Amino acid sequence: MTKVNSPLSKYLLVLGASILLCASMAWSADDDKDRSDIDKRLDASTKVLDEIMATPDKAIPDKVMSDAKCVAVIPSMVKIAVGFGGSHGKGVATCRTASGMWSAPAPITMTGGSWGLQLGGQAVDVVMIVTNDNGMQHLISSHFKLGADASAAAGPVGRDAAADTDWKMRAEVLTYSRARGIFAGIDLNGAAVTQDKDETRILYGTFVPFGEILSGKVQPAGASAPFLTAVKRYSVQAREHSELKPSAGKTITASR
Repeated sequence: MTKVNSPLSKYLLVLGASILLCASMAWSADDDKDRSDIDKRLDASTKVLDEIMATPDKAIPDKVMSDAKCVAVIPSMVKIAVGFGGSHGKGVATCRTASGMWSAPAPITMTGGSWGLQLGGQAVDVVMIVTNDNGMQHLISSHFKLGADASAAAGPVGRDAAADTDWKMRAEVLTYSRARGIFAGIDLNGAAVTQDKDETRILYGTFVPFGEILSGKVQPAGASAPFLTAVKRYSVQAREHSELKPSAGKTITASR
């Protein structure tokens, strides 16, 4: 074995080891930052749902939430301008599995043209409710365009809204936005929804196809718990509330 005797050789060895150590620390810091970003996105999505559903007369209707096949939230979607108007945002989606449980969240991105964010550069929270199996299959495909691949419409607002409408027949995806404290249905036709592959790798440690995540084949990451708890709570709460309401044209008579 050759011994390293010269001061220069020893210096180069120390320098090389220091460079490798610094590089590994930088990579670790980048990994921690990326992980922090997806965790913050999950937390922000939970907060959006909590704040929207906290005001019943301005919330997503019970019938919509109780029958939802998938729920997607894109917090703080922003307008962009690169030669033309547009918008871009990142969020997460979850779908009901065959067992009735909600799947692990799948990171998504949404990019669209100028479809109504007429609020300057302000960020807008976006919520999408997939209403039927066809819409869910479009989402699971990991890339679809609202209005082209899947029919979409601005969703009704208010706990008791949509009880006597044909919203489920008209749209596979109901879309909502919130800005400046105002929550309302919004037309997102033309917006493209895709799987965020980079965020998927960060969240699950490796790339996992959309279909496997949203069909329930993947265990949720620890940071997903608050978001999934919120989706479950509001879908169950909506179902219980709608079951307590009297049918149209009927009244409930108190027993004596």
